[in-house]
Amino acid sequence: MKEFWRFLKFAFFSVSAGLVEMGSFALLNEFTDMPYWPCYLIALVLSVVWNFTLNRKFTFKSTANYSKAMLMVFAYYLVFTPLSTLLGHWLADGLGWNEYLVTGINMLLNFSTEFLYQRYVVFGKSIDTVD
Repeated sequence: MKEFWRFLKFAFFSVSAGLVEMGSFALLNEFTDMPYWPCYLIALVLSVVWNFTLNRKFTFKSTANYSKAMLMVFAYYLVFTPLSTLLGHWLADGLGWNEYLVTGINMLLNFSTEFLYQRYVVFGKSIDTVD
């Protein structure tokens, strides 16, 4: 049951990060002349910092070294970001899919893979170490 509540907290904070990402993406997409990929990339970075900070403290309750944990998350995004950016660029600019649909698909992929990565790799050994 504890893991179920942990997942729900992660989902709640991910929704808030999704709002940060979608809001910043919408502002950049609607009010600049930038192509899809820089709008997505800037929005993704903003949401990652937001999501990591909240989940480290409230979801995983970890005392792990902040810099080390953030570097591990950075490593995840070294793989996820290029793949999702290329996928998004291909779908939105290449195939003409709606930019918001493409961003939503990338957000769902990010949500599912990031939870597993943070739960078992980043915070696996330091979970629930906050007093």
